[in-house]
Amino acid sequence: MPPRHQGPGGGVISRRQLWSLVALTLMWGVNWPMMKYSLRELSPLYFRALTMSFGALFLYSYYRVKGVRMLPHGAEWRSVITLGLPNMLFWHTFAILGVKELASGRAAILGFTMPIWTVLLGALVLGERLTRRVAFAAAAVALAIVLLTANEFTTIAGRPLGVVWMELAALSWAAGTLMLRRARLTLPIETLTVWMMILTSACLWLIAALNEPWPAWEFSNLMWGSLLYGALINYGFAQTLWASLARHLPPATSAMSIMAVPLVGTLSATLIVGEQPHWQDFVAVLCVMAAIAAVLIPPRQPKASA
Repeated sequence: MPPRHQGPGGGVISRRQLWSLVALTLMWGVNWPMMKYSLRELSPLYFRALTMSFGALFLYSYYRVKGVRMLPHGAEWRSVITLGLPNMLFWHTFAILGVKELASGRAAILGFTMPIWTVLLGALVLGERLTRRVAFAAAAVALAIVLLTANEFTTIAGRPLGVVWMELAALSWAAGTLMLRRARLTLPIETLTVWMMILTSACLWLIAALNEPWPAWEFSNLMWGSLLYGALINYGFAQTLWASLARHLPPATSAMSIMAVPLVGTLSATLIVGEQPHWQDFVAVLCVMAAIAAVLIPPRQPKASA
């Protein structure tokens, strides 16, 4: 029997799950500077359309071989469309526009404010209870946004519009997460994910054609490698890993993975695209990590007295 490790919050995970979680966190974190690198040679919407299209084809083939039902029936198409708009189309469109304007590490920090917006939207729209933890998380995220926005305004090459794009992306993802939690799905989550990606990529090809010049498709070898990373690693292997882990991981362990992504993105950006983080970036990372911990890691339950 493989060794098992105690996860944060009391959950138990196997060694294989632990290494899968580490790999997933690295994949997601490194993807942010990889996207930034790709935008040196390809416009943002065509980049998104291309990588998501091939990622969807990879996932469709993978899940079909595994025997998953891959065709939605009847009213299930409504779920694909309504959930696909905020979770895929809005999130991925706004996020890539934000990456275009901002340093990739900074974009990652702002994008992963999503868990806090999810809790706040749940309280405002669905009447869910606000706690001291949520208030702390909101204050921490507000401080992170103020730090990064102020720095963008004061930097000569600052792009404060990028902050707006990333927060719109985070809000879209948060709204989509709430919708997904309340949805009564009859189709497999793998099928839902793939078809949301297929329809989103079709929309992105159209939006890109209307707003961006047609690419020359003459890329450097490193650029082709970056595109392969986006299609196969970010949309392919990472999605299959997460679909497998999300069913078995304790919530606190999932939170730890999400917390680490902005930090990995900020640090790896120095090596991949030569970005030099400022003190505001590191303080913002700590604020967002603390906020995610506050809203996602369950509080310790008091031990029952003997």
